[in-house]
Amino acid sequence: VQLQASGGGLVQAGGSLRLSCVVSGRTFSTYAIGWFRQAPGKEREFVAGISSSGGSTDYADSVKGRFTISRDNAKNTVYLQMNSLKPEDTAVYYCAVPARYAPATMRETTYRYWGQGTQVTVSS
Repeated sequence: VQLQASGGGLVQAGGSLRLSCVVSGRTFSTYAIGWFRQAPGKEREFVAGISSSGGSTDYADSVKGRFTISRDNAKNTVYLQMNSLKPEDTAVYYCAVPARYAPATMRETTYRYWGQGTQVTVSS
């Protein structure tokens, strides 16, 4: 399984970005997906997760109401729509996949495969 994240960039506070994560393979619909982020000098943290069907989502408290995770199984792609961005959202964002049929949890150790990360910078 290979993951390719994209869509990061520089945006002013209050702005929006949409991240994409393309996952290789024909079994995409059997995998839950998680988004994590890591700010400079900080540990990587859970941002959002989505079930394999897309019917269940979960968010970190810090992004609830501002970020939306979704997926298009026909395109092997998961999206993270980020609105009302704040400077504290600045980080490298990673998508990750746990084992097949496993749920997307907040625990980093759940995940088996990781994308390369995409930088998001929010200016004040």
